[in-house]
Amino acid sequence: MLLHHARRAARTAPDGSLVPLAEQDRGRWDTAAIAEGIAILHGALARDRLGEYQAQAAIAALHADAPSAEETDWPQIVEWYDELVRLTGSPVARLNRAVAVGEADGPQAGLAALSGLDPDLPRHTAVAAWLHERAGDRAAAARLYAEAAHKAPTLAERTHLTRQAARLNSEPPAPDGRPAPETAGP
Repeated sequence: MLLHHARRAARTAPDGSLVPLAEQDRGRWDTAAIAEGIAILHGALARDRLGEYQAQAAIAALHADAPSAEETDWPQIVEWYDELVRLTGSPVARLNRAVAVGEADGPQAGLAALSGLDPDLPRHTAVAAWLHERAGDRAAAARLYAEAAHKAPTLAERTHLTRQAARLNSEPPAPDGRPAPETAGP
């Protein structure tokens, strides 16, 4: 919880809109809380009695400790999600694992990991939209973002997803035919 709380100030913009992890100003993260959380995690892992909370904390620590989104150790995050899925069987952990696989191994691998999950799982459609966007399928991504917005449990999330759909519907593809650079995660 400490590691998640350390990033709280950067999770929303002044207008209350969501700021995806990759776009967060890491200078606003509480580095003292991150250091404390990592120290607590190291102590827990040293006991060699892995449980779901240690696995969740390890994932949060890898996010919090990365100097930038690009430098996040996604392969290690996938490994921790594998542990978390093994420990819990949680469909939410499997969904988050699909996102991590998409980061570590590319959007097609992420879509393959997502394909075995129940499409009615909360945020499944938003993850599918993000992975399709990363794969260059802007039309499918825009449609899925709009669908995800209708399912969103909060106004902030609904607004974020609606903006993602609108962005894709308004931005022309790059002149070379490739998708325009991505600007936001799920």
